[in-house]
Amino acid sequence: MKVYLDGQIIDGAAARISVRDHGLLYGDGIFEGMRAYDHRPFRLDRHLDRLQAGARSLRLALPGGVAGIRAIVEETFKSFDKGDAYGRLIITRGDGPLGVDPTTCPEPRVICMVDRITLFSDEKRRAGLTMITSSWRRPQSDVLDPRVKSLNYLNSVLAKGEARRQGADEALVLNSSGHIAEASVANMFVVQGGELVTPPTTDGCLDGITRGTVLELAKQLGIPARVATLSRMDLFRAHEVFITGTGAGLARIASLDGEQVGGDGEGPIYSRLYKAYFDLVRG
Repeated sequence: MKVYLDGQIIDGAAARISVRDHGLLYGDGIFEGMRAYDHRPFRLDRHLDRLQAGARSLRLALPGGVAGIRAIVEETFKSFDKGDAYGRLIITRGDGPLGVDPTTCPEPRVICMVDRITLFSDEKRRAGLTMITSSWRRPQSDVLDPRVKSLNYLNSVLAKGEARRQGADEALVLNSSGHIAEASVANMFVVQGGELVTPPTTDGCLDGITRGTVLELAKQLGIPARVATLSRMDLFRAHEVFITGTGAGLARIASLDGEQVGGDGEGPIYSRLYKAYFDLVRG
């Protein structure tokens, strides 16, 4: 692992931050998860646009501005000796005294980590992921806007932990109305009658970079697609079900709460999108 921290790039084992950092103390900060292929960060502009919007919503200054953050990300990826990598960019409120007041922190901190990541094995991807419906609900957007990738991911952590304790790979997270928000840390897609459908951000999902890319690819491939509210029942009715995310890429869901969903094996639309996505990132 390579880490940019306090103005220099160092080995991950040597990276340390202060216990007074408000990102650690109060989850006060934002982050972006990014992929690089052959040392090239994928969709970096979009990640930085989302980061900037999140920073503005939290009144969190970006040290060096977007251009400075871009340079840090590119240099950290370049320092990693393997071409394909996962990067985690973090902006914290920085060091400050005890107390939740954000105005007591004089300078935000920038951290960029680059390493390998494998969320699901090739064997698991071929078989399809198992999923359970989490008992944890996604907070409403007027409580915590899902479009802000804040350091407070406890809701996702609890949902993922619940899935793993039940022997499943992923969790389906519903909002307070019982509609689908997303998986624990990935967007949901279903195929119904040849049409691709994904929930809107107003139902509690992140406006995912991979989600947006898949919708663009569907348009290019002539696959009908729309954004619409979905329920748990829609997964049982679907001909194909899959998740998307920077870490996960595209991954098929084979079952929900012990019942098969999406038919047997990879469906035709998922297969086309999967190929098109990896052709794009390699191109």
